[in-house]
Amino acid sequence: MDCSGKDGTIKKVLTGVSPNGFNVEKFKVPNQVELGHDYLWRIHKKTPMKGDIMVFNRSYYEDVLVTRVHKIIDEDTTFRRFKEIKEFEKYLVNNNTIILKFFLHISKEFQQEKLEARLESTEKHWKFSEADLKERKFWDRYQECYCDVISNCSTKEAPWHVIPANHRWFRDYIILKTIVKTMEDLKLEYPSLEGNIQALIQEVKESK
Repeated sequence: MDCSGKDGTIKKVLTGVSPNGFNVEKFKVPNQVELGHDYLWRIHKKTPMKGDIMVFNRSYYEDVLVTRVHKIIDEDTTFRRFKEIKEFEKYLVNNNTIILKFFLHISKEFQQEKLEARLESTEKHWKFSEADLKERKFWDRYQECYCDVISNCSTKEAPWHVIPANHRWFRDYIILKTIVKTMEDLKLEYPSLEGNIQALIQEVKESK
């Protein structure tokens, strides 16, 4: 949702992650090349390699939200895409990709406060877009579509996590806790060092 703090969440929650093997991909309005393919084409290209972490700032769910709200796709297409998305995520999970999906839920009043703040502060003018006001007029319809997405596309393999996001600290805490728990469940270990450690230490000392 606009003003829910997607950029801030990524910055605050994942600041401590090593940039080696960590990337963020932001999905905007599809370009002409992307529109020439199926809606999942541009997404699949950006899924992480084995051992990497990829954060999607927005995602393929836009193709069952914005397109549905503005009647670019009909209801039959929407629910067919729900099934396709679930199969796509199941395919990724079956191939050892772990998927965490977070929906940052804010109130309409909170969004209004954030939009006003963007207009009142010159330092935040760059964040403001008249498109946000246009989309805000469809608030109730978006809520209906969000509910359909979450109820239809939350699966055992890839559940949705609905995050209360009016309070930034609580939003960050819940998301970070979920990520940490997921990492701990992997039972990762540091790779073992091959060779005689003491001999290697001695070699390093002698290389001064």
